[in-house]
Amino acid sequence: MALDKVDAVIVGAGAAGPIIAKELVLAGHHVVLLERGKFYQPSDCRKDDLYNQRTTILGNAFGPDSEGEPRVSVDARGRERLILPWEGGYNNNASCVGGGTLSYGAMAWRFHPLDFTMRSKYGAIKDSTLDDWPVTYDDLEPYYERAEWEIGVSGDDSNNPFKGPRNRPLPMPPVGPPSIEHRTLDAAARKIGLHPFDIPMLRNSVPYNGRPACMRCRWCVGFACEVDAKCGTQNTVLRTALRTGNLELRTECMTREVTVDDHGRATGVEYYDENGRLQEQPASLVVVSCGANESARLLLNSKSKLFPQGLGNRYDWVGRNLQGHNYTGAFALFEQDMYDDLGPGASIAVCDYNHGNPGLAGGAMLANEFIRLPIQAFGATPPGTPRWGKPFKDFMRQNYRRTVAVQGPTQEIPTWDSRVELDPKIKDKWGIPVLRMSGFRHPHTVEIGEAMSFKAEAWLKAAGAIQTWRKVGGRGLSGGQHQAGTVRMGKDPKTSAVDQNCRVHESDNVYVVDASVHVTNGGFNPVLTIMALAYRAGDHLVARMKGARA
Repeated sequence: MALDKVDAVIVGAGAAGPIIAKELVLAGHHVVLLERGKFYQPSDCRKDDLYNQRTTILGNAFGPDSEGEPRVSVDARGRERLILPWEGGYNNNASCVGGGTLSYGAMAWRFHPLDFTMRSKYGAIKDSTLDDWPVTYDDLEPYYERAEWEIGVSGDDSNNPFKGPRNRPLPMPPVGPPSIEHRTLDAAARKIGLHPFDIPMLRNSVPYNGRPACMRCRWCVGFACEVDAKCGTQNTVLRTALRTGNLELRTECMTREVTVDDHGRATGVEYYDENGRLQEQPASLVVVSCGANESARLLLNSKSKLFPQGLGNRYDWVGRNLQGHNYTGAFALFEQDMYDDLGPGASIAVCDYNHGNPGLAGGAMLANEFIRLPIQAFGATPPGTPRWGKPFKDFMRQNYRRTVAVQGPTQEIPTWDSRVELDPKIKDKWGIPVLRMSGFRHPHTVEIGEAMSFKAEAWLKAAGAIQTWRKVGGRGLSGGQHQAGTVRMGKDPKTSAVDQNCRVHESDNVYVVDASVHVTNGGFNPVLTIMALAYRAGDHLVARMKGARA
């Protein structure tokens, strides 16, 4: 049964959807926001090392967490494997209101200006789909600023000479005081000619927007914040939008497809509600904002006479160019204790290596890491360390507090064959075809990552490490927590899926607003860029709908 028609229906309440919703409802539009997960509160924070988004040993704390939501992975030899949400290779992102912004580490990076012009800067790279964005850093700068001030960012990047120009400083100072690890790395970076600075964070360092400051606990990345100091969409823009009365948030609702008429215009969406009943939500505008994996899946499942290969997929660009981040760097042991239990841990970074590396198409931001809880520290031991029993326990007791990590998200080179598509056989608990994931990182991505690991190791050695070992990512399929690229933005419908305003080329009233549209994914955590794009698309949609009413 069709529900009452609304001005817009937005699918996905993660990093972008609530921003779009807020912009539309403040302009007086009636909006429905559909989210397949639950709406968690700060009181739902569960400080359990084995049950959080990062380890998923016992499950995903913020979903998905059902055997009825599998995916299929295909390896280089064509062998298929069914993967459940808590297993490695699922490429999970949190499924809940706020998405990953509920439990992320909250690094708030602007992309470097050159990240938007990779093809112009580095030329064609063999076997890649490297290209320029249809928008520039300057186009996004005012929207980066809006995200920083409205959602809330702390930090101090004034010592970063490699950043793009900004018109306003960050609204909050860094979380302080600096830890032992921060002070040690800061001095070492300056000694070897680097430019260290305080990481920008979507985290209150002082009371801001009616919420308290970070209490600096060790349970941060992968956990909800029990004092609500982390700044996500669920506790900022969404609260503003709900107060207007123009937004209806419906949780535990799984969208099956975008419906279209005989002219290719969207008429709304079909979704399963919290009771498993199929519903039809008519709308004048549809915004898809489910993350790069699930947004591509929804478009591919939205088949019709006009779009037999899926909505927006006439030229086979939906699901292609899947990227994430190949985290590379180094670990080190020090003679003295470096751990003083001041969370969140990550606090200091350098951007000296994002570009300008001879022979490399990009690089990475390098930073110290979030506090590694004991179960996570298992994977941060030097080669040759016993993996079980008393020798391993002895190593952990002696060295856990003396270990430091420096790493960063390597700029990935996109490829045509790294992709998600629909599996022809397996369906989820709602009867919807599941994702089928295949492909590999480009070999140059691995080269960039290896170079970054040497840079990280040099920084740690300069800090006085007595033992170092490097971490280099492999060729396996990317696209996990920093998933991007599957609904590429571009000016030419034959080489992209959406235009510079995030509108699907083939359908006048369908937009995709999340990291799916990223042409490249930068050498940084992408969430602030997702938010900036959402603010920009929101401005466009408000102006468009105002014109339609005139």
